[in-house]
Amino acid sequence: MKRASAWLTKEGVTGYAQSLLVMERFGYPEFLLASSDELVDGQYADRLHLRPIFDAIIDAAAGLGQFVVQTRKTCVSLVTPKRTFARIQPTTKSRVDLGLRLEGRRVGGRLQPSKIHETMQLQTSLTSPEQVDSEVLGWLHQAYEENT
Repeated sequence: MKRASAWLTKEGVTGYAQSLLVMERFGYPEFLLASSDELVDGQYADRLHLRPIFDAIIDAAAGLGQFVVQTRKTCVSLVTPKRTFARIQPTTKSRVDLGLRLEGRRVGGRLQPSKIHETMQLQTSLTSPEQVDSEVLGWLHQAYEENT
């Protein structure tokens, strides 16, 4: 596989095109072939006590309007037809971080600078489903509205 990548680079084929050609030849990683449920199960496999936090966020977001849940190996993004407005990530074995794309909001209280992704300026760290409260729901609603 390394030889194929090296040869493709020498031939000027890099980036996504190179990755796709290598995967077509040698096989796709398991996480690219997994279902959304399998990916989320994998994220919480060694931290089952955090899964109810994820479920509470998804349940709360369900009433916001039209968006797509994009599941990846390490996080879940909530995406409007315009762009991503929130990202859910089990960052440690004791907390789930909810990144929010909120404009003009200041850091303070439970809202902290985000470490999740550069497009998510703010985040809140959650350690129990009860913390998905009216304050968090308000931020989630605001992020959705700002990004639709």
